[in-house]
Amino acid sequence: MESVPVIILNGFLGSGKTTLFRNLLAQSKKLNIDVCAIVNDMSELDVDGELIANTSAVEENKSILVSIHSCLLSSNKGIDKLQEALQTLQSNHNPELIVIETSGSCHPMPLVQFFQKNTQAQLTGVFTLVDSLMLSQDFNNGSRLIPEMQRNLTTGKRDTVNLLVEQILFSSHVFLTKTDRIPSDTLAPLQSSIASINPHASQHVVLFGKVDLTSLLQLQAYDYFKVAQLVEELKPVLAAETLDDRPYGLATRVIHDERPFHPQRLWEVCHAYLDPKIYRSKGFFWLASRGKYALLWNQAAGRISLEINGTWRIGIAEDENHGISEMEISQLKDMLAKKYGRFGDRKCDLTVIGDQSQVDGFTQALESCFLSEEEIELWQEGHVFEDPWPQNMIRLTTS
Repeated sequence: MESVPVIILNGFLGSGKTTLFRNLLAQSKKLNIDVCAIVNDMSELDVDGELIANTSAVEENKSILVSIHSCLLSSNKGIDKLQEALQTLQSNHNPELIVIETSGSCHPMPLVQFFQKNTQAQLTGVFTLVDSLMLSQDFNNGSRLIPEMQRNLTTGKRDTVNLLVEQILFSSHVFLTKTDRIPSDTLAPLQSSIASINPHASQHVVLFGKVDLTSLLQLQAYDYFKVAQLVEELKPVLAAETLDDRPYGLATRVIHDERPFHPQRLWEVCHAYLDPKIYRSKGFFWLASRGKYALLWNQAAGRISLEINGTWRIGIAEDENHGISEMEISQLKDMLAKKYGRFGDRKCDLTVIGDQSQVDGFTQALESCFLSEEEIELWQEGHVFEDPWPQNMIRLTTS
């Protein structure tokens, strides 16, 4: 097998990796460039894998995607699964490029070490996506990163600050995302802060995941020499972390429920309970006030966005203007009745990732937002629940 160029999309939770990846895959189909994809999600839900799988490029050929979930790619278990994924993709395809999206809590060093020894794949880029809004609000445009890192070094502590800084240190390219959400005069100091951490990495402002795919095919091999000393310094520390799928004091919780959220209660809980140490929550759900649509929940730091991910099958069956034949609607209703419960195929599947001290409180608060049995009876009778969420939602496209 020929050595295939590989690019790693790294970066903290909610920095925009999946958005960028979906954009690259859309370009690959349009330009007829053979790109294979590996997606890692530390949660058992594999939300990112589902979002990548819903792109038109993957829907056309599902074998170009390998999803690795329920573990960190940087763990020993994750590295073994990465090796298997690369072998599978290269055995079944002749890709011009392999793109790997890591979980936000993934440390890049074990992956860099893996590819340094790999003769079948050539690492050409470690792209670290940095959430400009988070860095601006939580770290004073990045100026607090180094002082907090130094305090951790003094006390022997390792937390998400270490991860953020070390993700930047290993990067060949830094992509600044969400710069449209910060004041324009804060961009230069933010870039300066990043340059003080890694002066060798090129910096690029990326809006809505728009990066030219063809330019990625021209990249030279990753420069391992630049990180050689860093690797030696971190080896003793990372040796312990690679055994752990939840390092840096992180914890994950998963919510499964068929019931809808009460829209007003969900709004109030998010405003009252969303803490800076709830780094990420994501998944698919439905609101009692919007029973037709499957919604994507996407929270990073203090910002939550809701997007339409599609239409529930039961939503089509209940829609008077469904646009399909009576026979088709009858078959659909029969299938839903046999396969699903009282809410049809509607359900809520969310994962919450945050500091161990905060994740249970926020998860329990979210679970309190599901309709009670009394409220379900009201909903079935046609009661309209107050809904403060924005009415105009973006529809997630598969292109």
